[in-house]
Amino acid sequence: MDVDEFGIPIIPDAVNVSRRKREAIIDAAATEFLKEGYTAASVDAIASRAGVSKPTIYKHFGNKERLFLAVIGGILPRTYAHLESCKSKIAQADNLRTALIALMTEWAEILLRPDIMALRRLVIGEIDRFPQLGQAWYRISYRMNNEPLVEAFEILHERGRLAVPDPVLAVQQLVAATIGVPQLVRTFDMGTPVDLDLAITSGVDLFLARYGPAG
Repeated sequence: MDVDEFGIPIIPDAVNVSRRKREAIIDAAATEFLKEGYTAASVDAIASRAGVSKPTIYKHFGNKERLFLAVIGGILPRTYAHLESCKSKIAQADNLRTALIALMTEWAEILLRPDIMALRRLVIGEIDRFPQLGQAWYRISYRMNNEPLVEAFEILHERGRLAVPDPVLAVQQLVAATIGVPQLVRTFDMGTPVDLDLAITSGVDLFLARYGPAG
């Protein structure tokens, strides 16, 4: 099975019955791995959930390790796929504060979803065994989220609306100041309440106080 730039197995397209079986396997495997983790997850349970035989799973994916990498490694890109690029949205915003608050709220709604938090915990727990998953998580997140915002900040810097000599660092600081603490709390202590609106609003205000044209 071919792998992508992160070492994640690429699931080739299938047709008709094979496609339906493969989709059923992927859905069942995602549920099983997120619930049980890699070690405790059972291929028998995945086969039962998917309504297929174990040989069918091995035919499509080769082994449990490849199935895990292909399924878990494929969740994040699909999760971010519907997000519109924030580059023009932020670069052309009349009210930058309002636009940044809206953007960080949109990101938080995805990143703090229970299924994504479960995926985050799973990747953290398996990162020693599968370091390519951690690398993929970081690079995909950067490419689909941070990179367009870096480009927007470069434009705003050129126009004098922001003073960001290092836009990569500025994006990292914005994310840390707004979503960082809520994400950390929800990763390790799900019972602790988080005032997300306050975290995002105050984080954006802190960012603009530092990087606004008068900062």
